[in-house]
Amino acid sequence: MLDPASRADPYPIYARLRGLGPVWIEEMATAIVSGYGDCERLLRDPRLSAERWRRTGSVLDAVQVPPDAPSSVRQPWFLSQDPPDHTRLRRLASRTFTARAVARMEPTIVELVDELLDRTAGRDSLDVLADFAYPLPVTVICRMLGVPLADEPLFRTWSAQLTRFLDGFTQTDAVPGVTPDWVVGLVEMHRYVNDLVADRRAQPGGEDLISALLAAEDGGDALTHDELVSTVVLLLVAGHETTVNLIAAGVLALLRHPEQLAALRADPGLAPAVVEEVLRYDPPVQLTARVTTEDMRIGEVVVPERSMVILLLAAAHRDPDANPDPDRFDPHRAEIRHLGFGFGPHFCLGAPLARLEGRIALSRLAQCVREPKLVLDPPPYREHVNLRGPRELPVTHAGTGG
Repeated sequence: MLDPASRADPYPIYARLRGLGPVWIEEMATAIVSGYGDCERLLRDPRLSAERWRRTGSVLDAVQVPPDAPSSVRQPWFLSQDPPDHTRLRRLASRTFTARAVARMEPTIVELVDELLDRTAGRDSLDVLADFAYPLPVTVICRMLGVPLADEPLFRTWSAQLTRFLDGFTQTDAVPGVTPDWVVGLVEMHRYVNDLVADRRAQPGGEDLISALLAAEDGGDALTHDELVSTVVLLLVAGHETTVNLIAAGVLALLRHPEQLAALRADPGLAPAVVEEVLRYDPPVQLTARVTTEDMRIGEVVVPERSMVILLLAAAHRDPDANPDPDRFDPHRAEIRHLGFGFGPHFCLGAPLARLEGRIALSRLAQCVREPKLVLDPPPYREHVNLRGPRELPVTHAGTGG
């Protein structure tokens, strides 16, 4: 599964693992879980902790961090915390990242998507990653946070550097005496967001998400400065990389299934179902991990306390007990069951935004790009195991517009 040669199609390997049921790997003190029912149940099991760093230590402890780095760099994301800390931080963040705030972005997203497609006019090809999927999500979240337009390229650079850190399986070890690029990106992003938050404090009352986070309060409780900065960085980085891969996987699936592309072109109302099927069929987040807080049994496997449990979500999605004929890409399924945004208390806060971006991006591309064809199949994939996605996705076409 970790072999780069498997990136283009890990699903046969996932099927073999799923056939074994839960598996214990002694050398890693890790259980691998790949059935849908097991993954769904364990995602809401309080005996599994999201605070993996308490078992393995912070990745930052093993690398050289500049001594003048902001203190917010070491503030854990609420994504990787347990109740009551997770409950408190998520409640405060969710007061601002609402369905209403996301819905207000729809005209802006439509405009951005059309603008990106218009830039390819007059050409007979485009790279779906570089020209379309990559710039869209970071621009959207920067607009929501009130990041100046001129500074958006900075976040694209930092996000690319931080993907290695986010993936969890990509080699992040530092050369002795050298600060890794992902640490540089993390520190620089925190410095920038610290300054941005300071500016918003000095000029309160704005309509952006940072201003809303500053004003967020629950029973007299509010985010500390470091918690707020950490939350903003999480929204910027985690939401960007996953949505890039969602859009790219969606385009790839549609081009491989021209009948589904034609159906979407004829009826843009199918876009929500297409997005859900992409999340099931080829999810941007392939797995997640937890740590056991006590000895527990998973299937036939006895998992000791403080062991890692890796939930192979992408394998679970193709469990025939959850989704009949699971290897078929079919947005017209009677029911599409997936864990693409997690499940339980850690269900993705940004799910409505990712769905909206995916829906608009895929429907507009289907309508506007005529006779698209893959240049490379499979396309080259990046090295990441978890945040799996193509490195590039070149497509030829007969023109854009419409």
